[in-house]
Amino acid sequence: MGNSLEISNWSLFFSTGLLLMAIFVDYKQKLGLGNEIFIAGLRAVVQLFVIGYVLSYVFNLDNVLVTFAMVLFIVFNASYNAHKRSEGMPNSLRISLISLGTGTTLTLGLLIATGTIEWVPSQIVPITGMIASNAMVAVGLTYRALNDKFKDQRQQVLEKLSLGANEKQASMTIIRESIKTGMTPSIDSTKTVGLVSLPGMMSGLIFAGIEPTEAIRYQIVVMFMLIGVTSISSVIASFMSYKQFYNDQKQLISR
Repeated sequence: MGNSLEISNWSLFFSTGLLLMAIFVDYKQKLGLGNEIFIAGLRAVVQLFVIGYVLSYVFNLDNVLVTFAMVLFIVFNASYNAHKRSEGMPNSLRISLISLGTGTTLTLGLLIATGTIEWVPSQIVPITGMIASNAMVAVGLTYRALNDKFKDQRQQVLEKLSLGANEKQASMTIIRESIKTGMTPSIDSTKTVGLVSLPGMMSGLIFAGIEPTEAIRYQIVVMFMLIGVTSISSVIASFMSYKQFYNDQKQLISR
């Protein structure tokens, strides 16, 4: 199967017209997002070109330690961004590192152990990026759900505590709801894959000339992988985070 995937500089330049369309919509509707759209587009171009050159170097080097360093870099950045979404929750960076690190390690370990992927940078780095980015979103949603639900259900939690429940028992409904919130996007995207969307990895492989049936195999692995990592990360983040809503006297605090 032939392919002509090379995009010329002119084609890339003219694609900015799509960004200008978004800026025009913002201007007409007075949304106030014009600067953010422009900055987001500029950052995307700079960041992607920089990471492209970095990945080319890492792939050509093919060094185990350098590949491992890239994995750690990706996980740390994902954890830091998840931490920023915690709305000031104490210890959220540590919780993010543990939940994302554990989820990524278990998922990558299973994929390597089963021979699905090999420890080579061209496979490990992109897969780690997909795993960590989805775990980051799941943990961020988990934090938001915890903050919202502890605020909205404060009276119910206080009533459970007054009846003799401990912090975990009083918080269990909120914990479960927060885990579900973190996992929902991955579950929904898995339900609609192939019907509503053709995911990026599958589309990329087809563009590259891989037979669709073979690309589907890879995509199935990816979808299951993402459900797995979001479930692990959401559970760990929820069970570690609920304690941050209580003081040393095991009293519910206002945040």
